[in-house]
Amino acid sequence: MTEAVLHIRDVHQQFGALTVLTGISVSVPRGQALGIVGPNGAGKTTLLDIVAGGRRPDRGQVHLSGQDVTTASPGHRTRLGLGRTYQVPRPFGSMTVFENALVAAVRGAGLRRRAAHQAAYGALERTGLAARADIAARRLTLLERKRLELARALATQPSVLLLDEIAGGLTEPETDALIATIRAVHAAGTTIVWVEHIMRALTQVVQRVVCLADGQVLFDGTPEQMLRDQQVRRAYLGGAIA
Repeated sequence: MTEAVLHIRDVHQQFGALTVLTGISVSVPRGQALGIVGPNGAGKTTLLDIVAGGRRPDRGQVHLSGQDVTTASPGHRTRLGLGRTYQVPRPFGSMTVFENALVAAVRGAGLRRRAAHQAAYGALERTGLAARADIAARRLTLLERKRLELARALATQPSVLLLDEIAGGLTEPETDALIATIRAVHAAGTTIVWVEHIMRALTQVVQRVVCLADGQVLFDGTPEQMLRDQQVRRAYLGGAIA
């Protein structure tokens, strides 16, 4: 059996009287690409926040590369190999594209001098931004900002990459271009956990899908099985899956 590089065990989260997550348990084998789907309010981003260390669960544990990181800081998790993108890219607009990636390599991965520069430039090459390295980040298109968000995560040299609706707002051709980049990242050995509403994007990359609904795991299986599952279809408001 392939080693689980990420293990989420019996995670619960409540905001006041609102229960967001109830007993979520998911193990992600090393090298797998896992998609997480579900209707709005299902708890997808909250779960990513808990995995990344931005929020501590009320109950449950998160293990990364065999270590219990439930109470660890986001920075410590990054040093253990966890990278993350956010739904809305917020680069340092006055900095160049390269400087944005360099900050991630230095502050995120703790790299110095030549190693930091190599990690930053390598991340730009992998995301198709090397030719834009000296451009101010505020001048980038939406697709380029998404690529920079991905590059900043890759500059920390993650073994596990969390993607939070990174395809949102893109045109179909732009989505296809980004999918190709993500597939290449996965093919190079990075474990991916991807929260996404655009099912067409997910099914071109992931081997497995977990569907959340009402804070619980509704489905866990292959993309092909998910698309045929009636419970999953009903969870998407009337049965339509985009």
